[in-house]
Amino acid sequence: MYLLLKFIISALIVVAVAEIAKRSTVFGALVASLPLTSVLAMIWLYRDSGDANRVAALSGEILWLVLPSLLLFIVLPVLIRRGMEFYPALGISCACTVVGYLAMSFAMQRFGLTL
Repeated sequence: MYLLLKFIISALIVVAVAEIAKRSTVFGALVASLPLTSVLAMIWLYRDSGDANRVAALSGEILWLVLPSLLLFIVLPVLIRRGMEFYPALGISCACTVVGYLAMSFAMQRFGLTL
């Protein structure tokens, strides 16, 4: 039952963002930009494990990994505004994000940082 509750709450957030964005892309973007997924994940992790140190580790790791994920939000609008169709632009943006994750991983290893 608890797992089902987690699914429902998480899904409601995604649906809410999509519905809000239909009416106002600015407010949709505001809700989407909130770290709701991260906050929920931290709540679920703490509730399940009771380990605040694991939550702190998760939070720090999210910080490092959010940086390359920004590539999606940079590349996608540029490609669409230059006339590319949505799905190819999304695919290229996702590929750029993967490359960003790989580059971040390489850079972190190079400087002795680990997740």
